[in-house]
Amino acid sequence: MIIRQEERTDYKKVEYLLREAFWNVYRPGCHEHYIVHNLRHDASFIRELDYVIEDDDKVVGHITYSKNTLCVDNKKIDVVTLGPVGIDPNYQKRGYGSKLIEYTLDKANDLGISYVFVIGDENYYKRFGFVDASKYNIQFNDVEGDTSFFMIKVFDKDNLDFDNAKYLDNPLFDVDEEKVDQFDKNFPKKEKEVRDTQLKF
Repeated sequence: MIIRQEERTDYKKVEYLLREAFWNVYRPGCHEHYIVHNLRHDASFIRELDYVIEDDDKVVGHITYSKNTLCVDNKKIDVVTLGPVGIDPNYQKRGYGSKLIEYTLDKANDLGISYVFVIGDENYYKRFGFVDASKYNIQFNDVEGDTSFFMIKVFDKDNLDFDNAKYLDNPLFDVDEEKVDQFDKNFPKKEKEVRDTQLKF
């Protein structure tokens, strides 16, 4: 098993992998492969934290990070967000995702990043030291109520002294469905399905 930085020759296979990993999981179809495709060409993309994991010379997982914005006292600062991270469905539940996350979080710390955000399943990400971002008075966009899906992993608490801060999601994550459908024509046809589990997220 090898963890290495993603190369240009990996791009297409990674997009295919992400499409397989996320298809019909959180919504009918998926957006993740399209988001990653666009991130690679955007200033918010953090190339130093863009990794794949291989087993038997096959790419079986991918993780990336991007810059987002935190509004604090009418000032905007760049922050780092984990995701998407995806594992080939044939290799899921074998620890590949955990290894990618742990490895790249260590890299983020080595790069001097003070904290990392993630949007996902709190029961999964808390094992990596993520906690509810509201603990540090950080609000997710303009969302009111339960935002337990919005978490933060802190490396340096000295840079987290906020009375009130608002996290703004990267615009690239707000996708145009028609553009996703057009992009999907580059891949084998798959049927979109509505599933009960999608309603949880």
